[in-house]
This record gives sequence, C-alpha cells and structure tokens, in this order.
Amino acid sequence: MKKILAPLVALICLAAPVAAQEDRGLSLMERGAQMFMEGILKEMEPAIEEFEGLADQMGPALKLFADEMGPKLAEILDQVEDWTAYQAPEMLPNGDIIIRRKPDHPLVKPETLTEPAPQIDL
Repeated sequence: MKKILAPLVALICLAAPVAAQEDRGLSLMERGAQMFMEGILKEMEPAIEEFEGLADQMGPALKLFADEMGPKLAEILDQVEDWTAYQAPEMLPNGDIIIRRKPDHPLVKPETLTEPAPQIDL
C-alpha cells in the first residue's frame, strides 16, 4: 500500500509548484498537462481509498501467511538452482500442487558433474 501511495504523494508535490506558477501564466501545453494530472488524480482517488480498505482487511491474513509459509518457501528457493527449467505450478483435482520440469530442458547441466558415475559390478 505504501508503495502505491508514495508515487501519488510525489505527484501531488510536483503539482504544487505548478499551481504556484499560475501567477506567471502557463503555456497551453503546461496548463493542459496540469489539467490532465489533476483529472488522473481525481479519477484514481476512489480506487486508492478502496485499495486502502482492502489492504487493511487482508493485512493480518497476509502477515500470517508470510509467517507460516516464509521459511518453507525460502527452503524451496535454496534447493532450486534454475527456475527457468520448470513449468508454471499446476493444481491437481485432489489438491496437490506439482511443478513439472520442462521437457526440452536437460536434467543435469554438464558443468555440475564433477565426479564420474560409480561403476556397478554385475
């Protein structure tokens, strides 16, 4: 939420000096740009207020999710070396979530092999 509000505050701060320049007289382009920015801010105001309400409602649930799932997600991120080797996650009808390896991606990179495979006597 703060990431969205910061640019809006910056836009408002930028609009303040423009409003102070009205005494000197603005060109048509400057006045048009000012009116455009004011219109955008007026149009976005209800959406921003609605988003703030939604963020207040979802905040505790997202914090709980991050607290519970954060460590497990970090483990997964540490184990997977190359995310481009996998397809998007897929949910099965039984609720399991699987992440398939792309069929055209090699299983093991050649540079990761440091020792020859062990030989088995038959």
